[in-house]
Parts: sequence; structure tokens; C-alpha cells
Amino acid sequence: QVMLVESGGELVQAGGSLRLSCAASGRTIDSYTMAWFRQPVGKQREFVAAIFWTDFSTYYADSVKGRFTISRDNTKNTVYLQMNSLKPEDTATYFCAGYSLGHYTEAAKYAYWGQGTQVTVSS
Repeated sequence: QVMLVESGGELVQAGGSLRLSCAASGRTIDSYTMAWFRQPVGKQREFVAAIFWTDFSTYYADSVKGRFTISRDNTKNTVYLQMNSLKPEDTATYFCAGYSLGHYTEAAKYAYWGQGTQVTVSS
């Protein structure tokens, strides 16, 4: 079993930056695809970014491409999401997910989830 704990979410002004962290415990994640999803209040959870374990390839939702960067440090069993040029529409609870059993954009296919961290971007 893998436990994922997100941190780094806070209130920030539009145009600002944040770095979210997802620390894993219980098992190493070096052979897992890892991803970030987000869920605005009253809306469905949506894919943000993913990083493969094989070659560290990264994939992004169109809405964050060029502004967000996902990375991983297997020595620390941690995944990061660097978020720059934040917009009010980025406001959401951000979730870390691990071990995809299907397509990397499909939330339902991930075996492990964190509890989420709140990101609020003020205009």
C-alpha cells in the first residue's frame, strides 16, 4: 500500500507561483506513473499533469501547458508540481495520484490518492 501526502497549497495572487509536493510512503514509487489532478468546488476532478516512470516523459492538460511543470525525485519518493503564472481559474483542490492502471488522464484508473491540498488564486 502507498500513502500519498500533498503539501504546498495556499492562497496566492494571480501571476504568482507555487510548488506542490507529494510525498509517498509505504512503497517506492519509482515504477509508477504519477499524476496531479484538480477539482474546483462543484466540478469534476480533472487531469492536470502526469510523469511516466519509464523515461520521465511528461504530459499536461492544455489549460496548464507552458505554466506548470511536473517532476519527480525518486531518491526522495516525491513528486512535484511547479505552478507559474497562476490564474484565478486554477483555484481548486489539487490531488496527487499514483499507479495508473489505464490511460494517464483517467482519474478512475489510479490506485493511490492523496487527501488533496487547496490552491486559491485571487484576482
